[in-house]
Amino acid sequence: MERYNISGVKMFENTKIIGIENIDFGKNIIIDDFVLIYAARRIRIGNYVHIACFASITGGAECDIGDFSAVSQGCRILTGTDDFKDWGFGNSTIPEKYRNTKRVPINIGRFCIVGANSVVLPGVTIGEGAMVGACSVVTRDLEPWGIYLGNNKIADRNKESVLETYNRFLMDDSEYKG
Repeated sequence: MERYNISGVKMFENTKIIGIENIDFGKNIIIDDFVLIYAARRIRIGNYVHIACFASITGGAECDIGDFSAVSQGCRILTGTDDFKDWGFGNSTIPEKYRNTKRVPINIGRFCIVGANSVVLPGVTIGEGAMVGACSVVTRDLEPWGIYLGNNKIADRNKESVLETYNRFLMDDSEYKG
């Protein structure tokens, strides 16, 4: 039984979404059980996106996930965090004026994969086609079509082959209007 009834989106009974009115959903999306999305600001989830079990998107700023991308199991997409180095203290129970919060949008491009148990911190842009290895912590922007462990680029992804496969998909899938 699906908890939410959104056309083109398959969600499961134990998916939890707060602020669903702030989310723009594409088509052919799968959001697994035990995913938490807290949409205090606009979140856009593109077409053919999979958000796997135990992943979360939180933090209070905007997030954009491009078409044909995946957020793997256990990932944390954090659009906001507290900075405790300087003057801020406390947690979410303390009024914002006493906390040194950083809330900055995250952009995950088309054809991206964020590997299992990775964390993406506020303000990061993951360029089109980039892949993030499992258990990475991403603290800065990643260039398009790279393969990364954390912030370190270890290889290039085969952009031409991916786009060739994508074009074959478009010819076969009369439903997709990308």
